[in-house]
Amino acid sequence: MSVHNDHRQRVKARFRKEGLDSFEEIHVLELLLFYCIPRKDTNPLAHALLERFGSLTAVLEAPAEELEKIPGVGEHAATLLSLIMEISRYYLVSKSTNLKILKTTQECGAYLTPFFVGHRDEVVYLLCLDGKCKVICCKEVGRGSVNSANVSIRRIVEVALGVNATTVVLAHNHPSGIAVPSQEDILTTKRLATALDGVDILLADHIVVADDDYVSLAESNLYRPEECHMIV
Repeated sequence: MSVHNDHRQRVKARFRKEGLDSFEEIHVLELLLFYCIPRKDTNPLAHALLERFGSLTAVLEAPAEELEKIPGVGEHAATLLSLIMEISRYYLVSKSTNLKILKTTQECGAYLTPFFVGHRDEVVYLLCLDGKCKVICCKEVGRGSVNSANVSIRRIVEVALGVNATTVVLAHNHPSGIAVPSQEDILTTKRLATALDGVDILLADHIVVADDDYVSLAESNLYRPEECHMIV
């Protein structure tokens, strides 16, 4: 057995016994790279990635094309690293969507937050509920800030009508990490509420997500629906 193989086996055995809690970032990254770079010491490449991006989180959130600019990072390595955040979001969304009845702002926030894990750009989702606050669907309705041309109020209304929603909750993220609604967020919320009211659909809330935190416009009294089927 080569020195590298022996080292790999020790790191894998340590993970299987202890999990990742005792691992430093460099060792987590080194372990990941084992599975796309065979028969080679991955420690120098793990160091290079951390030096370039600054943290394990930043490495995992980096676009594949940026990862591939690091010497030694090929298509397989870039794909594997990019896959981690996508799998994390898929897992968290799958887990959260087991909750099918959402009657409070807190339940909606908990349901929606996982949809934004790992997104580097602003993404807008529409949560559609029936008259009993049962989840019908949660669909991406745009990319870019909620007041940008990339987010169409008409499309949001069409999506809500298409699934026969009674109540909807709009949600978007702030990749900056600060879940503070902007003035544009508030104005767009009111315009959307007016448009939805014209087709007898209630916009119950607009939730702004940043990392694992969120702010509800309705709960913050920045938006007050005339009537609400939810307990806020």
